[in-house]
Amino acid sequence: MTRYGPMYGPDITFLGVPPCDLTELPDADVVIIGAPFDGGTSHRPGTRFGPGAIRQACYLAHDGSRPSLALRVDPLQDLRVYDAGDVEMFSGDAAGSVRKLEEAVYAVAATGAIPVILGGDHTIAWPDATGVARQLGYGRVSLVHFDAHADTGDTEFGSLVGHGQPMRRLIESGAVRGDRFLQLGLRGYWPGPATLDWMAQQRMRSYEMTEIVARGLDECLSEAFTIATDDCDGVFLSVDVDVVDPGMAPGTGTPEPGGLTSRQLLDAVRRCCYELPVVGVDVVEVSPPYDHAEITAYLANRVVLEALSAIARRRRGDPWDPRQPLLQGR
Repeated sequence: MTRYGPMYGPDITFLGVPPCDLTELPDADVVIIGAPFDGGTSHRPGTRFGPGAIRQACYLAHDGSRPSLALRVDPLQDLRVYDAGDVEMFSGDAAGSVRKLEEAVYAVAATGAIPVILGGDHTIAWPDATGVARQLGYGRVSLVHFDAHADTGDTEFGSLVGHGQPMRRLIESGAVRGDRFLQLGLRGYWPGPATLDWMAQQRMRSYEMTEIVARGLDECLSEAFTIATDDCDGVFLSVDVDVVDPGMAPGTGTPEPGGLTSRQLLDAVRRCCYELPVVGVDVVEVSPPYDHAEITAYLANRVVLEALSAIARRRRGDPWDPRQPLLQGR
């Protein structure tokens, strides 16, 4: 398994971090993997171009450094972050593509590094979380899932592989337990009653937007974190950008009005990666052909940076208070 570089566009790494080869992985804390796959898309395609867009969506120099004003760390310097390029994923071969991605994620997880996967449609969550579970143990990884959609369908257009089914595949395989599966941001008009019944039977916990609005996002997150850390050894974080209202994230395949704000998502991702033992992350469903002024790509780039910054701050071991003034102590 070599470093393929890009499937589409120029050979760039995430904000200029060093490249690496999956056959000779360095001593890394984090390895970024591109998953340019949209063969599981049910509506608007284009997420195959997501990894490249996320890697380069920044107005600052691509110099491998990004000091966080909020968390007082530089995640690209304080962590050993490398970019392994894109896994070659042919949209006409969904089964083969997910197998190759799972092997790539497992190769990273087996070294003790955290894989951060840039999608691609949400099909990739199946091989992503499975690759991590192969290292930590089936049933030992909980999953925190931000999305407008449950992604628990059974088949789609006659296929078991697609972006509407990865969470069912994960639970059916045993890689992730249903009672350690936390979903936040669901809304709209799918799935139907039969699928909801299946989800209830698996003891999934799904926070629909009306519940989040009524109770408050922070309260829902705190409850979800308690469940996620019970009898599990790590947490996989899966972020679908369509959890955000399409007014703030238009470049996605299945937009659903009424979602989180971009500010809420960034704060939530920061909390997840600061408070939880995160062992893997994916950011999915950025579709550049439907984006405007790179709004969605910029948001996804910042989701990755917030996750890495929070992981770096958590590893420092000292408490962080979001109320602390920026210039205090300087």
